[in-house]
Amino acid sequence: MSAAVGRTTMTATGRDDLDEEAELSEAWVAAEPRTERDESAGRHGGTDRGRATRRGTETYPRADDDRPSTDADRHSTDNDDGSTDVDRPLREARPLVAASWRRSVRARVSPDGSARVELDEDELAAYREAHPLSAAMPVIRELMGAYATDGEHLLAVCDAAGRMLWVEGHPGTLRKARGMNFVAGARWSETAAGTNAPGTALAVDRPVQVVAAEHFRRPVRAWTCAAAPVHDPYSGRVLGAVDITGGERLAHPHSLGFVQAVARAAESQLALLGPAPDPGRIRLSALGRDEAVLSAGGRRLRLSRRHSEILVVLAHRPDGVGGDELLTLLYEDESVTPVTLRAELSRLRALLGADALRSRPYRLAGAVDADFATVDRKLASGAVAAAAGDYAGPLLPASTAPGVVRLRERLADRLRAALVDRADPGLLADWAYSAWGEDDVVVWRALCAAVPAPQLPPVRARLDSLEAELSAGATGLQRSGHHTRA
Repeated sequence: MSAAVGRTTMTATGRDDLDEEAELSEAWVAAEPRTERDESAGRHGGTDRGRATRRGTETYPRADDDRPSTDADRHSTDNDDGSTDVDRPLREARPLVAASWRRSVRARVSPDGSARVELDEDELAAYREAHPLSAAMPVIRELMGAYATDGEHLLAVCDAAGRMLWVEGHPGTLRKARGMNFVAGARWSETAAGTNAPGTALAVDRPVQVVAAEHFRRPVRAWTCAAAPVHDPYSGRVLGAVDITGGERLAHPHSLGFVQAVARAAESQLALLGPAPDPGRIRLSALGRDEAVLSAGGRRLRLSRRHSEILVVLAHRPDGVGGDELLTLLYEDESVTPVTLRAELSRLRALLGADALRSRPYRLAGAVDADFATVDRKLASGAVAAAAGDYAGPLLPASTAPGVVRLRERLADRLRAALVDRADPGLLADWAYSAWGEDDVVVWRALCAAVPAPQLPPVRARLDSLEAELSAGATGLQRSGHHTRA
């Protein structure tokens, strides 16, 4: 199997080859290249993009009172054309920004709120010392430090949950940033702080630039930022993001290319410092992604959705699965015939190598280290924090294969119950502020009971909003077909 995976073209750090131009397309870049005339305009009132985004402040959804918005408020259709109050003002926004704003509304982010500082100095020091990105900080500082200080910008590095680990740069800019809690120890995930470059980059797993009024929260709209996610060089798991934040001078495509280059350099540094990958180790990453990734010998192969489901089922059942049972585990439609399944298995065998997949019963020839199985083992041993740290999201979240759905729900329920039982505010917040936990009323209640009193008001406001929605009807997850357990 490893030899077959090795044929896939990969980058030096083990990540999939990406189209650089595609990554820096208008979907992710907020600004056009600036001319000398633009530079002059920037010194006398700002760039065209800056002026446009300032004007855009008046067109974005407003929240002029502090009451929790209800489901009916956010989904009213008073307009003659049937559009909602959120849809109407976002028609002129970039699709990336519009989608992020809608996610921010769905997560009940207050447009006038501020980021929540979750880690004190002692907690922060211990946490970032143990974090994998600490090994990359010398390279990040070398590439960004002088640029940030000289340009009156900030360099920032956050973890995969959006918690700021390092915020450094120009002293005056640091002082200004404290006013919106853009500080180490604060959570800037999209679900916690709305649209912002590091939080949105983590949400979409792509480099992102956010200019001025494209930010969801009003206190942040004087700022411009660009960020890129940093991945584990071998597993591909998101470790965090690197960000450059400052004023309008960052409203240029070069800013996005810059942070992307820094992120790639950080990944290369981690690959150099980490242990060499075991050529015989095969890893399956299926948490938090619709298409699983198979890794072997430092190379990675992205699988189709059906092949992802097959490998998840077979990795969970190393002793093998009979053809009839495998058919029922993979297909909701009872009319699907064994011929269809055999065709999929034949294509998968051709992809992995003739000896990788065996039959009678169907099974994988070698051991596979699956990320969902790792989380399950850590939970079984009582290592709740370690399990939560490895949980990148629901197992193949878009899959409707019965066998995958059962595994997904079982793992999520076990981890969720363990987190509530542990009552650790940091672990609960990671779940509550995640895309899969934003509507989880049980976890939000547990978080309210666990957080220190100074941090309680914004958490209580979120819970009140969620409970108001539950009283009024379906939550966002229920509307999208997912079940929220209360």
